Amino acid sequence: MSQSQSSRTPRGMRPGTRVADGRKMRTLFAEDPEWSLALVPSLTTLCLQHIIKHFEENPILDELKPKYKAYVLQRLPESLPLTVCANLISDESYWKRCCERRWRICDVSSYGNSWKRMFFERHLENIVELFIPDETDTKTVLCLVPLCRNYVKRLNITQLLPPIKEPASFDEDDRSDCASDLGSEGPSIDHFDFRILLDKLPNLEELSVVYGVKACGMNFEWNLFEFTFRDCESLAKALNSCKTLQVFRIHRSRVDDEKCCLLVSQLLDHPSLQELDFSHNHISDRGARAIGKLLNRSQLKRLVVCNNQIRASGAQALAHALARNATLMSLNLRLNHIGDEGGQALAQALIKNKTLVNLHLEGNNMSEPSAAALSQALAENGTLKSLNLSNNRLGVDGGKLLEEGMSHNSSLVECDVRVTDVGQDSLLCINEALSANQVQARKHNHNYGTNAEV
Repeated sequence: MSQSQSSRTPRGMRPGTRVADGRKMRTLFAEDPEWSLALVPSLTTLCLQHIIKHFEENPILDELKPKYKAYVLQRLPESLPLTVCANLISDESYWKRCCERRWRICDVSSYGNSWKRMFFERHLENIVELFIPDETDTKTVLCLVPLCRNYVKRLNITQLLPPIKEPASFDEDDRSDCASDLGSEGPSIDHFDFRILLDKLPNLEELSVVYGVKACGMNFEWNLFEFTFRDCESLAKALNSCKTLQVFRIHRSRVDDEKCCLLVSQLLDHPSLQELDFSHNHISDRGARAIGKLLNRSQLKRLVVCNNQIRASGAQALAHALARNATLMSLNLRLNHIGDEGGQALAQALIKNKTLVNLHLEGNNMSEPSAAALSQALAENGTLKSLNLSNNRLGVDGGKLLEEGMSHNSSLVECDVRVTDVGQDSLLCINEALSANQVQARKHNHNYGTNAEV
């Protein structure tokens, strides 16, 4: 080898750089001046990225170490099919991202602080609310059940869509032949059939239903808000099959006496029902009598039948049941028409009842005779804590009677007598008695808490 060849600087070496044998060498530089070895992802990271990319086809999660599992969960897309992620991913941060991506307002405190529960309850609610009878395939609901059944505790259904009614069309010549067949035509169901769902949700505790359509605007028709007898039959059977149900509400659905009786008949002796809400419907005395029967064949703690058409006879039936009841703690009869006969009956029931804590009787056309009966009840009842009598015609004399009853009462801490025409002197005395009871209640609660700690 010639001298010139032996002293030649190797390719890629900066002049002036020496190697072990004393020769000068040059340093290699990358074409990208910002490149460094630190930018090269590790083999572990490449594997995790591959898992994320192909998670839908091959979901690998539980086999990973905790730190790698956390890495994957933080980067999984929210668009994964529920069949893949529903029963595999329990990480709350993932379900939080799913909820916030889908809904603008997300109050997780209303769902036991569980983002996964929020997602599946709201998702199932949306499916039911957009279900169109004879149009939507029931598989859209049934396929979801195995994925959400363990997480759904409450359903708040704010609308139920009716079937799509197509206009009848037939030829003039066929009119006579078709006329006989029109009676047999029609949808197979009128609204969503809860029988296909409720018995498949083992943790369902609360169901609220409205048979109506939201935001119908200029397309308003009464049939959009029709809770049919066929609907009632299917709903009643569904309620009977749901043994875990604790709260049932049906609002603004034009529930009349016949439908109320049918629903109640399937709730008799229900093992877990604690709250029943029939507010804003068309229930009258017959329906109230059925509810009275339910009071002593259930474990109800709260009953709401406000804004219905219950009159004296219905109130008397409820009072008869209340006198023997040992579980009910709250009764709301606001905005009915029970009058003095109903008011007096309920007051007499309070003398015997030992469990009721809250009673709402506002807006019921009651007057002085009701005030007299309630005065006697307050003097003897030691359980009631809240009484609302607002928007009744008690008058000055009625106020004096209530004042007398309150002077012998030690349990009532709230009494609303607004818009009742009671005198100012009576109002002042009633408020003073309430204040004294409130002080005693606070002392009792404090002592009870201290003793409990000891």
